[in-house]
Amino acid sequence: MPDPARRLSGKAASADGTAIAFDRYGSGPVLVLVNGAFTDRGHATLASVAAALAPWFTVVNYDRRGRGDSGDTGPYAVEREVEDLAAVIGTAGGTAGGTAMVFGGSSGAALAIEAAAVHPEISKLALWEPPYHVDDSAPPLPDDFAAQLDALVRAGRRGEAVERFMVEAAEAPPEAVAGMRASPSWAPMEAVAHTLAYEAAVMGPGNRLPAGLAALTQPTLVLNGEASPAWMARAGQAVAAAVPGAVHRVLGGQAHNVAPEALVPELLEFFVAA
Repeated sequence: MPDPARRLSGKAASADGTAIAFDRYGSGPVLVLVNGAFTDRGHATLASVAAALAPWFTVVNYDRRGRGDSGDTGPYAVEREVEDLAAVIGTAGGTAGGTAMVFGGSSGAALAIEAAAVHPEISKLALWEPPYHVDDSAPPLPDDFAAQLDALVRAGRRGEAVERFMVEAAEAPPEAVAGMRASPSWAPMEAVAHTLAYEAAVMGPGNRLPAGLAALTQPTLVLNGEASPAWMARAGQAVAAAVPGAVHRVLGGQAHNVAPEALVPELLEFFVAA
């Protein structure tokens, strides 16, 4: 009997040849975890989720391109990240021609939606707080936000790109971001500043709700935190209303940085159900 806590690492070759690094835990139906901004497969939340779900699933936690141990072949396009996820499903999950379930968090939820729209091998979809802007209460973002972030990084102003993303997209108070600059966490954030333009591209101009949600056929669970901003709750409700048959749930006491112990039971119930 395989040890579900055992982590096996490897790399999948995406369609453009980019190496995508992953960790695999457990055995059983394949479940792939898709990270959001600033994070890779070593991030505490999804690494904990992966280990906790390993007794029931083959859980695959991977580094999106441009971060961790994954490559970053240019030029960037959202389609390349969709291909990355397909490669991970086929290689890490060992399911070429088979199916996999997918969980995406934050902007990773938006990427999971993009992938589910074109890859029928994604059989179920769970989404944590996709940060779409569905009304005027959401923070306004310019349609060319991705291009602006990319220009800052190309000009060597990585810290400014991080600060703009944190303040304008993540709604972090400017004074809190100023304090973060002096913390040990700032250098790793600057190291992945080039991927912030990728996040903005995945979300689309202005973070507007995608037009194709009604065409999704996968059973879908949308989760929000009770303590998250109200505009995020409305975004979750809008996604669930647009996807046929989707379920929306609110996790008591949780903010956008959700605790693994709150997330795992919801994912287990949803993904185990027939």
